[in-house]
Amino acid sequence: MAVKKKTAAGAAPVLTPRALGRATLERQLLLRRAGMSAKDAVAHLVGLQAQNTRPPYYQLLARLQGFRPADLSVLMESREVVRIVTLRSTIHTHTADDALTLRPLVQPAIDRELNMFRKRLPGVDLDRVRELSRAYVEEAPRTPKEIRTRLLTEWPDADPQALGVAARCLLPLVQATPRGLWGISGGVTLTTVERWLGHAGEGAPDIERAVLRYFGAFGPASVKDMQSWAGLTRLKEVFERLRPRLTTFRDEHGVELFDLPDAPRPAEDTPAPPRFLPEFDNVLLGHADRTRVIPAPLKGLNGVGNQTWGSVLVDGFFAAVWRLDAPRDAPAVVTVQEVRPLTPAERDAVTAEAADLITAMTPAAEHDVRFGRFVDLAR
Repeated sequence: MAVKKKTAAGAAPVLTPRALGRATLERQLLLRRAGMSAKDAVAHLVGLQAQNTRPPYYQLLARLQGFRPADLSVLMESREVVRIVTLRSTIHTHTADDALTLRPLVQPAIDRELNMFRKRLPGVDLDRVRELSRAYVEEAPRTPKEIRTRLLTEWPDADPQALGVAARCLLPLVQATPRGLWGISGGVTLTTVERWLGHAGEGAPDIERAVLRYFGAFGPASVKDMQSWAGLTRLKEVFERLRPRLTTFRDEHGVELFDLPDAPRPAEDTPAPPRFLPEFDNVLLGHADRTRVIPAPLKGLNGVGNQTWGSVLVDGFFAAVWRLDAPRDAPAVVTVQEVRPLTPAERDAVTAEAADLITAMTPAAEHDVRFGRFVDLAR
């Protein structure tokens, strides 16, 4: 483990951004691809950000040996993993067990989203919204439009969008397949997680266990880091209860970092191969201070607002954005736009990784990898 020297007798060791990055990449299975199953990886990572349907597949491709899209699609079809709103009030792919236990833990973040719409629901009984919505979606998976239409029969003067948000926030709704399956189009239809899985689960929500799992996938981390990842507040007292079971460090700004005592913290010079990450990969979103993966001068270059591009990690840090175009009956093309100049050796390594990506994720017989300076992949 590479750290700076202690600044005073008994003071916590200081971890550099590179040391933090190597530790996080190791936990994220990004220093070397793991031989674990797709289901075990989803559990280890405490879910995959799934605001769009394809990113979870690319997240696993970057992390697992021999991964193919069918590995995740099969889990979704068998309902061993599901798409559900959890962390940061955004859609994630979780194991069935995590969907049942994590959703109650993050309900306060989801409640904050609902509160933003409460003024647009005067006279609307939210308990009644919950009751009507549950009965309706448990009859059969329903589209968001169908849910809004059903609720409007009860409150015809209410704001339709706000009614839909209320139903989504009040109930643990999963997106039924075929939504999210690889290579199969399907609109959003929703039902409760309990109805989709056929049971309510036995495990009770446990915030301390969630914190320890977060360290296992994202540590070392500060209180604010986990709060940013989960969308929760007031976690300091939980960290304090766990302090006797943890080890502590400081970052270069003096922020206290917590970690599991026996968790891996590789040396700073540990090789970090290039990795193509999709938009909204949790390794890019899992901390309040993201300099362990995104250098400060490059902050914000992998997206603007809700528009985010794929990110290429080189030597463990964000170095380029990317896009895959795979038209039928034509070569697949990966476009790499450098946000900092890549060396010839780095370009060769990125090209090889891009070729592997195309082989795994497209049927293309031919491919091309194109480099350029960063402008805007949306143009």
